[in-house]
Amino acid sequence: MSLPPCPVCQSAYAYEDGAHLTCPECGHEWSPAAGAAAAETVREYRDAAGNLLQDGDTVTVIKDLKPKGSGGVIKQGTKVKNIRLVDSDHDIDCKIEGFGAMSLKSEFVRKV
Repeated sequence: MSLPPCPVCQSAYAYEDGAHLTCPECGHEWSPAAGAAAAETVREYRDAAGNLLQDGDTVTVIKDLKPKGSGGVIKQGTKVKNIRLVDSDHDIDCKIEGFGAMSLKSEFVRKV
């Protein structure tokens, strides 16, 4: 019998621990029934207006943002092209001209 990968880190090294499955890499524990349900759940990313975001979309910043560790400000209305959605506290990875690579929260952007 093949065990499913970890739903958190996708590690293939999950093992049975009583009635649960455990991931040795990230320490996540789950029941086999809950793991199947979690694998079917797909997270939806939405912008400030409630529009569904996808990889490759172009968005605009809806308010001035002051990135930590940077002396500048990302102005309201700045266009960000070719976004990439990630599963972390900041939903969007992107490159902004004049600032370089950074992460943004989807609540601060609007789809163009």
